[in-house]
Amino acid sequence: MHSQQERPTLAESATGSATLAEIAREAGISAPTVSKVLNGRGDVAQATRERVEELLRLRGYRRPRSTAQAAPLLELVFHELESAWALEVIRGAEMVAREEGLNLVLSESAGRLSLGQSWVEGVLARRVAGVILVLSGLDRAQQSQLTSRDIPFVVIDPAGDPGEDVPAVGTTNWQGGLAATRHLLELGHRRIGLIGGPSGMMCSRARVDGYRAALETAGIGFDQTLIREGDFHHEAGYTAGLELLRMPDRPSAVFTGNDLQALGLYEAARELGLRIPEDLSVVGFDDLPIARWVGPPLTTVRQPLTQMAGTAARLVLDMARGHRVATPRVDLATRLVVRSSTAPPAARPD
Repeated sequence: MHSQQERPTLAESATGSATLAEIAREAGISAPTVSKVLNGRGDVAQATRERVEELLRLRGYRRPRSTAQAAPLLELVFHELESAWALEVIRGAEMVAREEGLNLVLSESAGRLSLGQSWVEGVLARRVAGVILVLSGLDRAQQSQLTSRDIPFVVIDPAGDPGEDVPAVGTTNWQGGLAATRHLLELGHRRIGLIGGPSGMMCSRARVDGYRAALETAGIGFDQTLIREGDFHHEAGYTAGLELLRMPDRPSAVFTGNDLQALGLYEAARELGLRIPEDLSVVGFDDLPIARWVGPPLTTVRQPLTQMAGTAARLVLDMARGHRVATPRVDLATRLVVRSSTAPPAARPD
């Protein structure tokens, strides 16, 4: 005998392209078992759960908004939570959550750009009001799971192409890479190195493309020997920086894919006895608070991380209220912030 809590409501049994009862009949199980799957209950066999999820997707089932009974939670998902970058994103999402009377839940995918099934099942069980994914994404099956429960989701700076129908908030990465490199060119630099982020991330590739566009516009050929791929951490900036700065004809300036790699490059320059900006100009990307306090203060491209997170939070909550998304992709503007880490290149002895 099933408890009252497990029984589907009348509204649950009459929505979408198929009713809950029809899903149950086709799967050869009871409606309360389907309801357990919908609610993220763990006491359902994996094979049964997979069969129900497939039918929910194929039949276009969607739990009605009026009976969703979402918890007052907004879930913010990172692929990692270690950096000051994440803190700026948390600040923006938390501000909106507080205004809306919601609590912010943080989760992490342990460095993976894709999320495991256990995370999805946890979200279904928590019945959150909405989900914001940072530098990660959901596969089609996971998207279908959230959609069928009427849990809206938005991606911030998606690592890959999330799909045309997935709302996303980003920044003008290409323009940022262009502005950073153009600034160095205008100072007179011609050998400009680059320490990018992971090539698998769209934001990294866009910044590199902006760098290349600036060089090509200035009539300077793209030199692959001046390019290094990093992972957005200090250590990558340090290691790649040592490689670039030990070259016989080292670059006079380096554009790094983010501020943390710029700080690693600072340490590499210090270790090799090079002064910034007298011997080496450095431009970062992000404009984290620490960029103003390092010595010398870092010239960087500001991306509005707090505003990006706030925009994503408002967007997902609008969706939770039943509003349609007018523009699936929102890109906020970057801006070059010039400080003391860049200067004209010093004359080198012949």
